Formats: sequence, C-alpha cells, structure tokens
Amino acid sequence: MTLTALACFYTVVRRRAGYMLLGRSEQRKPPPPHDPSDPENDQSDDMLRISSFTTTAGLATEASSWFERPFEWVVQVFGHRKLLKDLRSGLMHVVLFYGFIVLQFGAADIIWKGLTGSALPYPAYHGFVLTQEITVALVLLAILYGTFRRYVERLRRLKRGWKPSIVLWFIGGLMVTVLLTQAFDRLKEAPPSGSGASDSIYASYAPVSSALADGFRNIGFSTDAGSVLYEIFWWMHLAVLLGFLVYVPQSKHFHIFTAPVNLWLRRRSPPGRLAPLDLEDEEAESFGVGAVEQFTQKQLLDLYACVECGRCTNVCPASSTGKLLSPMHLIVKLRDHLTEKGAAITSKSPWVPALSGSGASGAHVMSGAVPLWTGGASAETTIEPTMTAQKQGWHVQAGTSVTDLSLIGDVVTESELWSCTTCRNCEDQCPVGNEHVDKIIDMRRYLVLTEGRVPSEGQRAMQNIERQGNPWGLPRAERAAWLAAYEAAVPGAPPVRTMRDAASRGEQPELLLWAGTMGAYDQRSRKVLFAVVRLLQEAGIPFAVLGGEERNSGDTARRLGNELLFQTLCAENISTLQRYGIRRIVTICPHTFNALKNEYTDFGLERSVAVEHHTTLLARLVADGSLTPTVTLRERVVYHDSCYLGRYNGVYDAPRALLRAIPGVQLLEMERNRANGLCCGAGGGLMWMEERGGIRVNEARTAQALETSPTVIGSACPYCLTMMEDGIKLHDAESGVRARDVAELLAESVFGTE
Repeated sequence: MTLTALACFYTVVRRRAGYMLLGRSEQRKPPPPHDPSDPENDQSDDMLRISSFTTTAGLATEASSWFERPFEWVVQVFGHRKLLKDLRSGLMHVVLFYGFIVLQFGAADIIWKGLTGSALPYPAYHGFVLTQEITVALVLLAILYGTFRRYVERLRRLKRGWKPSIVLWFIGGLMVTVLLTQAFDRLKEAPPSGSGASDSIYASYAPVSSALADGFRNIGFSTDAGSVLYEIFWWMHLAVLLGFLVYVPQSKHFHIFTAPVNLWLRRRSPPGRLAPLDLEDEEAESFGVGAVEQFTQKQLLDLYACVECGRCTNVCPASSTGKLLSPMHLIVKLRDHLTEKGAAITSKSPWVPALSGSGASGAHVMSGAVPLWTGGASAETTIEPTMTAQKQGWHVQAGTSVTDLSLIGDVVTESELWSCTTCRNCEDQCPVGNEHVDKIIDMRRYLVLTEGRVPSEGQRAMQNIERQGNPWGLPRAERAAWLAAYEAAVPGAPPVRTMRDAASRGEQPELLLWAGTMGAYDQRSRKVLFAVVRLLQEAGIPFAVLGGEERNSGDTARRLGNELLFQTLCAENISTLQRYGIRRIVTICPHTFNALKNEYTDFGLERSVAVEHHTTLLARLVADGSLTPTVTLRERVVYHDSCYLGRYNGVYDAPRALLRAIPGVQLLEMERNRANGLCCGAGGGLMWMEERGGIRVNEARTAQALETSPTVIGSACPYCLTMMEDGIKLHDAESGVRARDVAELLAESVFGTE
C-alpha cells in the first residue's frame, strides 16, 4: 500500500511538472554591451558618484547576492512574513506548517512501532511524546479555527464547498487517528484493572492520549479491545496519511512543494518590471501570450503554487469595485486550463488514479459571468459580486475539447484583462510569490500586437501618442509650451534652460528635470511641475529640461500591451539622453520614474544614470536646509500612496517627511495605506479608459480618504491627483476638501503663496 501511494505521488508530480515544462524557457534580451571607448559610457568614480542622489527606493536591486537570496527565502518560507500580514490566518498557518514538520517524526514513530512493536530510539522520549501531543492539539485547534473562518465567519476571500473541505477532513482525520492510535496503544499495554497497580493510565507526558485511554478503560474497554482498536486505528492512520500524500499534488495543496521552489526562483529584478519582447524575431508567429503554453515555465509554476487564499482578490481594486477581474480566479483558471491542456498534449491523465469523466468529456470554460453590483457609489467596497460571478462563470462544458478553446475569451475574458490597473497589490500580498500582472500584460500584448484588439478609448490614446506624442492628441509642437507658461505664471523667476541651450554654451547641467507628458500638457499637472521648478531654483540646484526634444515615456503604451510603441519611444528617449550625457534625472510622475529607472536599462540606458522622483529630492533638500518651509498651513492632509512610487519602488517615507516638515500640517493616514494602499484606478493605461461595471475605483479610494475628515488629499503623482480631484467632485466634497501634490504644499509653505 505504501509503495502504491508513493508511486501515485511520483506519477502525479512528474506529470504536472511535465505540464509546466510545456512553457517556454525564460529569456531576457540583454542590454547592449558596454563600449569602454565611448566617452559617454565612462564609468569612472566621478561619473558613478551618485550617493547624494540615492533614493529611498533602493529596496529592489537587479540581482540579490548569494547571501540575500537564501536569507529572503528563509524569511518568506519559514518566517511566514507575508502570511502574517493577516495575523489570525497567519498564526493558524504557522501552527499547521510547523505542526506538520514536528508530526512527521511522530508519524514515523507510530508506523515503526506498529511494524516492530518497539518505539524509535528518540532521545528524551517522554519529552518527545509530550511535544507530539501538544502539537496534535494545536493543529486540531487550528483546523477548527480554519473551519470557523471559512464556514461560520465566511470570509469573502475564501472559497466554500466540498473541495476546500477535503483538506480539513484529511488533517482532522490524521490528528484524530494519531490520538486514538496512541490511546488504544496505552490501553492494550496497561495492566489489567484491579491487578494491584494503579487503575489510572494517565501520564503527564502524554496528557491527551493517556486521558483518552483512561476514559475508555473507565467505560469498560478491555486490553483485548484496546489491541483490536489499536490495529484498526493504526491502519486508518496509515491509510489517511497515504491518501493525503496522493491527494496533495492533485489539489491546491500542491503549494506545499511548489511554493518554496516558486519563492526561490522568483524574479530578483525590480518589482513589476516587464520582460522585453524581441520584436525583431523573424521566426515569431505571434507576440505576447495567446495560448497557455506560451507563458514561461516560471509563470506556469506560479499556477501550481497558488494556495487559493484569496488575499490577492481581497485587495484588488477591480475586484473590490465590482469588475469581473479576480487575481485568484485568474490564476486558478489558468491552472485548470493548463492541467487539461497539458493532459491533452502529453496524453497523460492529471488524475491518479485516473477518474472517469475527469475532463475527457469536456473542458473548463468561462461564460456568462457578470458581477451583480447592488451598491451605490457610496457603498462599501466588496469582492462578493466578483467572487460570485467567477464561481458561476467557471464551469465544465460537456463535449468541448480543450484544444479548441481560446485562452483569451474562453478561459480569461477580455473584460478581466482590461480591468487591471497593474497596481501590484495582489503580488505584494501573495504569500507564495505569484506574479499576476506580467501574465495580464502578456495577454494584452497578444491582443494588441497579434490580433489588434483593444478597447476604443485605449486605441485612441495609443494612436494619439504615436502621432502627437501625448494621449490627448494635442499638437506635438506644444510640448515645450509650458516653459513660457511658467515664466508667465511666476513673474521674475529665472527662465528654465533647455539641454539644447546649455549644450550650445558648452555647459553640462547637473540635473535633468523630466517634465513628462502630464506636466507638459495637462493644465492641472503643470501647477505641480511649476512648484518643483520654483523649489529647485530656490534651492540653487542647476538643472535643465529637454523641452520639445522630450518624448512620452511609453509607460501607458507598454501597460496597454503596445510593446512596439513603447520600444520606439524608449529608443528615442535613450538616444536623446545619451546625446547630452545625462547622468541624473528627476521627474514628477511615478510612472515615468519607474519606466526610466527600472525598464529603460533593458534597452540601453546605462545603469549608472540615476533616476529620482521629485519627493525624494525635495525631502533631501529640506533635510539639508536648502529649502525651509516657514509659512504655517492649517491643513489636515491625508496622503494617498501612488502604486508606482510605493509598491513598485518602495518610496513611502519621503512624501510623508515633506508633509511633516510643513508647519501646521496634520498628517493623517487612511486605513489602507503604504504597501496596502488602494490604487486610484489610473494605472495600467486605465487613466485613458472608461470603467465598466460596479463603481469607479477613484470613487472608492476618495471615499476612504474622506473618512479621515481631511481638508487636503495629498498625492505625489499626476494621475493620482487627477483621480482624487474627480473623486472629490463625485462625492460633492469640493467645498471642504482639495487635492494637492506634496510639492504644491511645500511650495506654499516656502514661498507663502500657492
């Protein structure tokens, strides 16, 4: 029986590993080689001296050292760092995790004793038995608590039904059979009642099993009955243990084995950085991912590492506001589809022993799912409609061949793909290191580059960027118009130099201020740019701008799936930066900041070029006394974290430090803040697209901000600023609340005027 179970376990694992190997091996296009003969590529100490320009975002490096990688892995796997973000379920999992490790020694002892009649020679055996019994009791309590959370408390993020119940019965059965095996073992070895010895079997080193044995003896169980029942429960324990062994790799509990591997192999590049596409590959028949086997093997490993805890869906802005997208269901649907398609391609059943009707007569499809949002704009965010819609929509369709299904449409709907804001809160919460966003972008790439399918608003934005360099379609020639507008808005201010003017005079400005498309064109965002320009001039920082030579960063195009347009813009911008020998850049837009800092290096931008967000630069200038906020602002400011500044680049403290430095400002925090902050709804290209279904994400986020009774909703991103202003209008709160960038507030305190 044991050999059969082990053979089944091996077969299941091998076949699922075979399905994962259907994916392509991960290959990244290397950056152009360093040319030491090129003076612009000189990496002398002077050129690399950027310590004063180091940002607080240095949390993610290109590659971890051999010490950092295992240390981080140990913290995640054995320290349960992310699991403990939800303290109650995290502690429950800690008990189960370490309980199973401890109980393996007890299982070996029980099996060995049943076969040989003697215990394993563990040192301090009584102490070992006590440890086992305490652990069994704790695991049983954890199982009961898990049952309570799922079926009584009914947490919305947790699935309910027979599948989630199986593991509870398995683990509960293991614990009960352990205790009863030990109890009847004590009963059968106890001296006969009335033999002169104490009638009590209770032993302090085995408090649970000996108490059970004592109870059985008191109600009339004899030693012979104990012998028979010992044999029965010994075999039952072995059967449950081996059955669990075979079941685990065929269920979500496969994560016991795949999650540690997934965490070890997860990317060490900056969070959320997308893998480049080789658009010059003449052998490529398509770009992006249009079939599950076109994902990388690591991406397919993600699918089998998922534990279906629902933490990703619980924090997803799309799921929380009534859209169909649920990150957990996205992974689960891809996993089910991979299992079925892998079985079809390899002709190896995923189920051992093979179950009749386990997929041969049909395949899972997604159809007819629409979240039923019943709340209004002021309703509390909830994932319930999305969870219900996903459960109803994902079903086995009889008579359907999995090879005839389309990944995008039949498995994952376009509605789900275009609902993602790429905020990465799902990835930040995932305890097993799954990455959801890159899979969504890969499927968007297929839709855009291979099939030419994209919502009309997104298509319009990308066409405008391609033709005029901005999503609105405003004339390309107006990109530098903000320079004259600044001089008009701030009379007497020194004119802002362009890099072209500086180069014509033989000058090399210390810093490039990247205006960005929002700063250059959007009238509201210009005020933020003007504030930053004025503060830099006040601090005496020599800088210049590109003016009309600046191009759109390409972030919007890339997140919408148009890699071709992104790479075109990227190449133009890098060429300009290299022509002027730019070594330091500051920008007001976190999306541009992330693209320049973390993604342009894949296409030739030297890694020695330091890129910074305006909040970190301003915070340093305030800290060293170059800027002194003196005017008191009587404001209650609640700060909203930008996803691309925070979760992508780890910048949380600098904006708050600026706000604390302003006299009179009372800094407030929303319930969801910092790494768990809710997205404003503009990322992933959704700034330029209409939301369909449920409520708007910015309405939900603004409502959370208004709960703190602020006078100002602070931000550090032009997208977030726009979304918060719109949200304030939608909540009719304009009379008492404003949306301001932290740079605007700092400028108001430094100069005494808005």
